[in-house]
Amino acid sequence: MDIKKLAQEVFEIESKEIANLSKRLTDDFEKAINAILQSSGKLIVSGMGKSGIIGKKIAATLASTGTPSFFLHPGEAYHGDLGMIEKNDIVLLISNSGETDEVLKLIPFLKHQKNCTISMSGNDESTLAKNTNYHLNIAVDKEACPLFLAPTSSTTATLVMGDALAVTLMKLRDFKEENFAKFHPGGSLGRRLLTTVGDVMKKKNLPIISSQATIKEVIQKISEGKLGLVVIIDNNKIMGIITDGDIRRTMESREKDFFNLKAEDLMSNHPKLIYESDKLISASNIMSQHKINSLLVVNESNDLVGVVQVYDLGV
Repeated sequence: MDIKKLAQEVFEIESKEIANLSKRLTDDFEKAINAILQSSGKLIVSGMGKSGIIGKKIAATLASTGTPSFFLHPGEAYHGDLGMIEKNDIVLLISNSGETDEVLKLIPFLKHQKNCTISMSGNDESTLAKNTNYHLNIAVDKEACPLFLAPTSSTTATLVMGDALAVTLMKLRDFKEENFAKFHPGGSLGRRLLTTVGDVMKKKNLPIISSQATIKEVIQKISEGKLGLVVIIDNNKIMGIITDGDIRRTMESREKDFFNLKAEDLMSNHPKLIYESDKLISASNIMSQHKINSLLVVNESNDLVGVVQVYDLGV
């Protein structure tokens, strides 16, 4: 039995079912999106079993991309947690069959409270589809499971439909990286977007040397600074930078007179600078664009105040 071929069959089946989803979109998708955008409440997601697991992911994606959302287990809701649903909330109910008893039991309460409801199911004629304001069809023709028992293609379709909701809402809300970072302050992206260069830069015992320093002094200062570089400053003005890479390359190209050179002979005259008030994302972009690992940090007067390096960015 070809194990790789078995895996490829799963990919082929599920990718085909995902492609078919676009054909099942109706005006209800657009209406559901508009209802969410106009709502002053939350989008509450509920579902049982595997649908519930996918529902948790959908709620998490929505919450992190600008749509206040949380997952509510239908069983817990029916036994007291319905109080978590307020009148201005929209409720997304997920059931592949559209006949899941625990999910259907929530409908009388939601109708009585006049909540806007959206459903996801694989059957346009299901009880769930007929008793919600908007229905999103997640039907699949074939599960990847050979017994057609374990939810495979159907759960993937549900997940993708949820992603379609989240991404569409993101674009319509003009949700940007900065907004995303506010909800992910502990992540690397959030850190780079919210943290300033001044917060992480090295600012003590900076390796500074004059342009007339000898090679021996340059090498000694690089070793002492432990940053892999020295900054050349004359008369309080930044003149250039020398990295350990510059040292190695110069040794190879000017081996005979290497130890007779001065700092000015091998420094880079136009080092890349960044302001201490700039965000880490700016530092990351500059380093990536110029393929460098370090930036000199300056204040508004262009005085050297620190050095920031790629490992300070948390990437």
